[in-house]
Amino acid sequence: MSEASSFLQELDEAVSRGTPESRSRALWHTTNLMIAGRYSDDEIWTFGEVIGRLADEIEVVARTELAKRLARFDRAPVNIIHKLAFDDSIEVAGPVLQESERLEAYALVANACTKGQTHMLAISKRKSIEERVTDVLVTRGNKEVVNSVANNSGARFSESGFLHMIQRAEGDSILAEKLGLREDIPRHIFQQLIAKASDDVKKRLQQERPAMVDHIQSSVSDVTGALQSKFGPVSRGYFVAKRLVATQHREGNLNENSISGYAQAHRLEEVTIGLSLLCSLPSDVIERALFDKNRETLLILAKSLDFSWATTMALLFLGAKDHRITAKDLKDTETEFGRLNVETSRTVLEFYQSRKNGGDADSDTERKPALMMQ
Repeated sequence: MSEASSFLQELDEAVSRGTPESRSRALWHTTNLMIAGRYSDDEIWTFGEVIGRLADEIEVVARTELAKRLARFDRAPVNIIHKLAFDDSIEVAGPVLQESERLEAYALVANACTKGQTHMLAISKRKSIEERVTDVLVTRGNKEVVNSVANNSGARFSESGFLHMIQRAEGDSILAEKLGLREDIPRHIFQQLIAKASDDVKKRLQQERPAMVDHIQSSVSDVTGALQSKFGPVSRGYFVAKRLVATQHREGNLNENSISGYAQAHRLEEVTIGLSLLCSLPSDVIERALFDKNRETLLILAKSLDFSWATTMALLFLGAKDHRITAKDLKDTETEFGRLNVETSRTVLEFYQSRKNGGDADSDTERKPALMMQ
């Protein structure tokens, strides 16, 4: 047995026989010895066992000081770090939860699930936080916790975590602005945030993140010389197609099957007019969505209409160069489409419609768009 192990064994035996004062002295002596020395992992673990027994016998003030010292010690015993992190007193648990690199993600998740709001608030201030931890914080945390983690640039969020925070941000302009200013917020999530944000928040985000807001506006803006695409939509064929599709719409026969059939037959004009009527958006906006390499707007429109992946895929191939998409791109796009939510996509569509003031879509029919009746 090493000299350190022998000393620790003797110290452990003395714990039960010592006075409160001698235990306190033993605690700091042992802690200083551990921090100053170079020990094996097994010896560090033994230090943790002894320190843990001593910590059980000392007051909150002393345990708090211990937590502060060990929180920044990169070789602190995991056993004592866990003990301190789950202490009921936030004065003790806080420093470890906020700073210790020895706490694994599973321990942080367990802590957030079993302890209170003050413990979660401490976790929300860590230098870095994994997605599985933030998922718990944004669902169980109160307003202060959620705002804190949203303001933490080192926190990482899953898509569901972002979506949950957008729900929490309704009526909370501070949280909405913090989310909108995050550099890691996905563009389609940002669109959903903008769609639900107050006018004041939209104005502030436009000032702080003009590129992101301009992208959303450009996706629904007019194209100079509307309906003058390379496919010549102002041709006689276009007006024939418009009469056909508008009649279908008036009679209630314009639906997903119609759009899918047109797309598979590469009938661009019918698809453009049909989606324009169903989404209550101008035809040029639909064309831009069909041919945009980003594909994001098209996916949102298709999801807002509750189209299947098969129909959406037909639309993607219609707008793709030479009607070809690589297997990898198609798989990635399918995954992105699967992550979208129908209701939130409809909220984004309403934002698109509001940008057009509701009056620029093809107006020769007065039927409500199909998605609004579902």
